[in-house]
Parts: sequence; structure tokens; C-alpha cells
Amino acid sequence: MKILVTGSKGFVGKNLVAELKNQGYNDKDILEFSRETDPSLLNQYTKECNFVFHLAGVNRPENETEFMEGNFDFTTHLLALLKKHNNKAPILITSSIQAEKDNPYGKSKRAAEKTLFEYSNETGVDVYVYRLTNLFGKWSKPNYNTVVATFCHNIARELDIQVNNPDAELSLCYIDDVLDEFFNALDDNPTMQDEFCIVPVTYNITLGKLADLIKSFKASRKNISIPDMEDALTKKLYSTYLSFLPEDQFAYNLKMNTDHRGSFTEFMRTPERGQVSVNVSKPGITKGNHWHHTKNEKFLVVSGEGLIRFRKIDSDEVIEYRVSGEKLQVVDIPTGYTHSIVNVGDSDLVTVMWVNECFDPENPDTYFMEV
Repeated sequence: MKILVTGSKGFVGKNLVAELKNQGYNDKDILEFSRETDPSLLNQYTKECNFVFHLAGVNRPENETEFMEGNFDFTTHLLALLKKHNNKAPILITSSIQAEKDNPYGKSKRAAEKTLFEYSNETGVDVYVYRLTNLFGKWSKPNYNTVVATFCHNIARELDIQVNNPDAELSLCYIDDVLDEFFNALDDNPTMQDEFCIVPVTYNITLGKLADLIKSFKASRKNISIPDMEDALTKKLYSTYLSFLPEDQFAYNLKMNTDHRGSFTEFMRTPERGQVSVNVSKPGITKGNHWHHTKNEKFLVVSGEGLIRFRKIDSDEVIEYRVSGEKLQVVDIPTGYTHSIVNVGDSDLVTVMWVNECFDPENPDTYFMEV
């Protein structure tokens, strides 16, 4: 099956082509057409294709006349070539919610929709018209595709952003959800709403909350917090934000608390899943010797050799677990047991530690007692 993708180098096109390849389509199956493509190839592509993703369009031209040229005229040209070759390939077109409005962009999109529906009525070809809302995701362009891209780009670089009306509500749609729906259409199973197709997963958020949320992603490197990944919009926005990081800023430093015994470094904090830290102990060093009422931990030694010792606070019996980076094993630290970890090897002992709550100096729930 050969797939024609117009606008293949744009935001949606790049993501679609990448996912087509993930789904097993090879370069010969995907007929990419963009501004850089030899225009004469469109004649050949419209003869060979079995399905058309018509994503090409103009949304920020220098001259308003380019709206009709890029959205309506090119669509008419594409349909004429398909008709010339008597090619009955189904066509999916990306329109916009702006088609409901009387601005030049909306008029050009509405004209393209109309000519596509007329083509379908005349030829019997299946057409799928998607009036898309504000899209966001990786490979989008700041100051072009969506406010999300602009906010992510600027905030990642500590540039100013403009929020004229923080209470203005946006409807957002994530690129992966768009692709899921596009593949439904490819299988002739689109989600319909009257005569139009829709992406069923969308999110509403105010402009002010969007700006604050993306700013919190920037701040998370300093407070080592992880956003709430149970919230689908937050998870998708965070993935988008990371895709806008400057290439020389992928890495960031953590605060290492070091002394003669080794080091202790908090790695990440979450509001609902506690925190993760990395503990390094020098040979012969013992750390711990404390117990907790409610706080609980998991220890995972990833390098070196250690001995984890436990004693119930009202008992004299000592329980020992020998651990090593040679055999990864998680050790639960029960409440009510004083515990310690000793480096019994001749190299650094490196332990990943998870605790069910973030450290609160006002309520540490930590009581020192020798094992």
C-alpha cells in the first residue's frame, strides 16, 4: 500500500511519516511531498497512491492571497490529478476550527473542505475532513504552529512569554492522539461527528495555567520534582517541553551532600510517590542506625558489597541481609525496625534508595538508635 503525504516536512507530516515507518511502511511505500519536492512528482504520486494524507497548507503567509493559493488552489490541483488518473484513493485532509470563522485563513480552509466534499459526491471517493484544534507535541515550531510550542521554546531558554488574557481557554490536542485517529481513518474507521471527523481526545486549559505549568517544568530541575504523570495533559505537555530543551542543556547537576563517609544525593521528588536518592558509602562506613513510625524505604545496591542489618526496637535479635551489585535485589525497610547499611567491600557501595514520602524537616519521622 502506497501512502501519499503532502506537507510531509511539517509538524504533523514529520510525526506521521515517522509513525508510518514504525508501523512497517518503508521509504518506497511513503510518497512524501513537500515544498522541497520536485512539483512534477505529484503527478506520479497521485497515480500510484492508495491513500492520501493531505496535510499541506498555509497558515502564516506574508501575503493574505497565499491562504487561498496554499489551502484551496493546491487542494484543487491535487484532486484534479487524482481524477485525471481515475485514482479512487481515500483522502484525509487536515482543516482547522478556524474554518468556522470569516478570517482569510478560515475562508481558505472552508473552501478546501467544500471542494473536497464536492469531489467525494462526484466520484464516490471516501474523504475524511478533520477540523483540528490547537495541536502540540515534538517537532512543532515556536511562533508558528501553536502557543504551546512558543511557551516551551521560550521558557526553556528563559525568554519572555506573552500572556494577554490568562483566563482565555484553549482546546489542545496532542500529536500522538491525532496519529491514533489518523490510523483509524486509514483503516476506514474514523471517529465521526456529523460530516466531519474528529480527534476524540482533547484538553481544555486556560492560557495562564498553561504558562504556569510549563514554567513548573523549568523549575523542576532545581526542586528535583517530577510532574504529576497521572494527569494526561501534564504528561503530554512535559514530553513536549523536553523536546524543546536546548541541545547543550539536556543535563543538569544535582546537589551532592558529601563528607568523609561518602555522599547522599536526592535524585527526584514526587508529590504522591515519595522520593528517590542515591547513597554512596566508602569502605567500612556504616550509615543509618535509625527507625521510623510510618516512613518506609526500599534499598537497592547497584555497585559494591553491603550488609543491611535490622533490629526490632524492642528486641535484641539482629537480622542481616548481604547485598551486592552483582545480584540486584530490593530490600524493604519495615517500620519499627532500626536499620543500618555497612560497606563490607573494598570499593564504594552505591545504593539507590526510595522512600514513600518526601523529606520534611518539620516532621522527619526518623529516630536514631543503634542496631
